Formats: sequence, structure tokens, C-alpha cells
Amino acid sequence: MRVAIITESFPPDVNGVAHSVVRVAEHLVARGHRPLVIAPEPASGMPRVTGPLGYPVVRVPSLPMPGYPTFRLGLPSRRLSEALVAHGTDVVHLAGPFFLGARGSTVAQHLGLPTVAVYQTDVPSYATAYRMRELGGAAAWRWLRRIHNAADRTLAPSTASATALLAHGVERVWLWRRGVDTDRFDPKHRSAALRRALVPGGEVLVGYVGRLAVEKRVELLAGVSKLPGVRLVIIGGGPVEASLRQALPDAVFLGVRQGAQLARLYASLDIFVHSGPFETFGQTLQEAASSGLPVVAPAAGGPVDLVNHGQTGLLVPPNSDQALADAVARLAASPRLRQSMGVAGRRLVEGRSWTAIGDELIEHYSAVLGTAQPAATPAAA
Repeated sequence: MRVAIITESFPPDVNGVAHSVVRVAEHLVARGHRPLVIAPEPASGMPRVTGPLGYPVVRVPSLPMPGYPTFRLGLPSRRLSEALVAHGTDVVHLAGPFFLGARGSTVAQHLGLPTVAVYQTDVPSYATAYRMRELGGAAAWRWLRRIHNAADRTLAPSTASATALLAHGVERVWLWRRGVDTDRFDPKHRSAALRRALVPGGEVLVGYVGRLAVEKRVELLAGVSKLPGVRLVIIGGGPVEASLRQALPDAVFLGVRQGAQLARLYASLDIFVHSGPFETFGQTLQEAASSGLPVVAPAAGGPVDLVNHGQTGLLVPPNSDQALADAVARLAASPRLRQSMGVAGRRLVEGRSWTAIGDELIEHYSAVLGTAQPAATPAAA
């Protein structure tokens, strides 16, 4: 099967869309399929992906997103249709479609190609968070509805996002969650040396991992950073890092970390905390649980599916700095509770491999091609 993945984001970008596209493409190659990735040109000065990928990547012209210059918006280009024709594409995968994905949807329709649209970004909420007057929440939903209803199938990562899509008139919605690398993110990578460097006084080590952007509401962790006996570390980068350093003077900012280094950091934490209320899924929560950590997160969006409140972590009211601080304080005071939640969280994600998730996706491709019927159930059911 020849699958063209048209994505709004791809490495060197560090985000959920880029990560899942890489894992999907790798899985397709491993299963003997022939993926093609079409993505925006990265920002000037950003390092390109190096080394053999096992699949071609076509870049299209791009512009910086307002307020987030390192994130690029792919522009309409003849390269897109030319790439699909040259590839001999059988099915088009639209990853988080909005700008480049909208054009991809139009081209796929013109070429008579079946499409699977994967909903991954809460653009309407982002538009509100970034105060984009020309793109309010209602306008964003109208645009998304047009894109997704042109697709043969929309895949939503969580029950909350599936419910939102259906409520806004999107049809043919199915659940398709995300995988996690349980070998990479494993409690065995806990490092005593790393902990001595970060908490020489033996404090409880609490960590946030993710982009430092407006919609992540990382400033809500100010109360956590001031808890006695707690050290907060921030892992990631983004456009609001400078302001966050001022808002969280007691936190330790470690910058972007990836691969084995990131896995050691996860496993060396005692508690994982997430502040963003707009997650359609929440991949870092899965990685934290896989690393044996209790998770504190807002009771909104994807985290509602990923955290069993009171068993694998604590869900708190969204946008409440006090609720986040109180939940972290409760866990910081009880090593036994942290241990039991960490074990339960690890057990919960052990069956969520990227191999299993990738095979589910291939079934969806086959379904829109008319060659098979997936065993999965539509979200509307």
C-alpha cells in the first residue's frame, strides 16, 4: 500500500503531530508498505532531519505561525499534487489537517484518492488562546468541519475529542489512540546520579515535559514550584520560555531533551505534572505512566482517558493553579501512594505499543480503500 502522509508538522519540530507521523511512517515501512511524507519547510536555521529515514520526505513552502515563529504553516504548492502522482498514492493520511492539510484534502478529492483525516490539534481553543481575531473558535470549527467531512474517515485520539467533533457536525468519526514505547520509557532508566544533580537535598522531583507555548498554561505551575520539599523541573522549549523563567524563578529549566536522555529524566522524576487544558490526547502523560510515574493533569480532553483518577494519578479542575499545587502536595507527602500509582500507570499502558496502534491504522486505510472492514467501533457507537 502506498500511503501519503500530509502533515502540518514534522521533525525538527518537537510535538505530538510530528512524533506520531514518524512512528506511523516507521511502522508502515516495517509492514512492507511505502509511505511518503509531505510537510512544511522548517524554519530557517533549524537543523534538518539527518540520516536515512526509509521513506521519502517532500517539503513545501512555509510561513511562520503568528506568535510562534519556529512553527511553520505549509502553503499550497504544486509540489503536493506532483508528489502524490509520482508516488502512485493509494490512500492519503491527513495528519492534524488545517492549513497544508486543507490543500491536501482538495488535491486528494481532485485525484479521486480516499483519505483518512487524523484529528490531533484543538485549533479552535488555540485560536482563542493566541487571540487570533481573524480565526475565532466558531470559524475554526467551520473550517475543520469542511476538511474532515470531505474525508472518508476521521480518527479522533480520545473520547473527549470524538465527542467535540461529533457535536460540531463532523461525520464518520472513529477512535484511534496513540502508542507508547514502553521499552524506551521504563522505570529501569531511573538514574541516581541524575537525581543527585537535580535534587541534592533529596527533594521530591516533579517534572513537566512539553512545549513552552501559550496554550500549555505552564505558568499555572508557579504554586507547585513553591511547595516546600519539592523541586520542579521544566523539560522543553518554545516561544514563551523567557516569560516562564520569570514567572517560575524557583523552577529548573532543562531545555529540549529527546531519546535516551529524555527517558532517563522521566524515570528519575517522582511525579509528573501537566497543566495544559487543550490536549486532544496527551502523549507525555503516557510516557510518564510508562516510566512508572503518578500523573497530575487537568480533567479535560485527552487526560480524562489516560489517567484513572485515584489509581494512576490525580485529575484536577482545568486552569487552577491551586488545584495543581494541592494534588502535587498530596502525592509529595506520600511515597507509598506515588509508588502504587506509578505501578498501576505502568501496567495500564503496557498494551499500548506503537505496533498494535499502527496495525489498527492500517485497518482504517484498508477500510477506506474498500479492501477490509476494521474491527474497531465508530466513535458514534
